[in-house]
Amino acid sequence: MTSLEDRLLAAHENGDTIALITLYSEAAEQATDATAAGFYLTHAYVFALETGSPLADDLRQRLIDMGREEPFQAATTN
Repeated sequence: MTSLEDRLLAAHENGDTIALITLYSEAAEQATDATAAGFYLTHAYVFALETGSPLADDLRQRLIDMGREEPFQAATTN
């Protein structure tokens, strides 16, 4: 089986942004510390935003839950 790192490199080389969302999410799940998990999850989120993936909302919520993203604040009216 090909390593996750090899699959990530191949997806980057091929410009396969859909695969990158999945692979970076997988890397976040396998990360052994919060810093690495946040790094990989942020990459997954950025690629999801770039492609308009419906996964972007879930990825963003995971970043919020990790304390690495801020929830949207409701607009106030004066």
